[in-house]
Amino acid sequence: MEINTRHPPFAGGFVWWRVNCVTSPVTVAGNTFHKSAIEDVRAQNLICILDVDIQGVRNIKKTDLDPIYISIQPPSMEILETRLRDRQTETEESLQKRLEAARQDMELSKEPGVFDVVIINDDLDKAYEELTAILIDEIKKVQEVKS
Repeated sequence: MEINTRHPPFAGGFVWWRVNCVTSPVTVAGNTFHKSAIEDVRAQNLICILDVDIQGVRNIKKTDLDPIYISIQPPSMEILETRLRDRQTETEESLQKRLEAARQDMELSKEPGVFDVVIINDDLDKAYEELTAILIDEIKKVQEVKS
């Protein structure tokens, strides 16, 4: 299985994968991802966190997986642009591509039923607390089912 990033299990019992798109299987930009990998993580009583674009969300919704869908968004496109420029990690061309992709994702995320939770990252500590609370709740649910 090839994926962009796989972090080791975090304290608290979740695994984070960064992927572009998920079905069973799919190849995107040379990366192949299999739904069975998520099932393998679940079998270990862990939670699998997938960092996907809006296309990935739509493809996951076509499977029998039953995740929660969380979108973490900047307060505005202007703030996102400032944050990205301040990092100084992008060329102008790559910056514009990221901003356009973000615009599209944010607009599509407004469709009813796309996301269960939308977290606005206007305060990093607050956004982190919101995400952590959601993940802890999900970890507890998984642990209760496995008990």
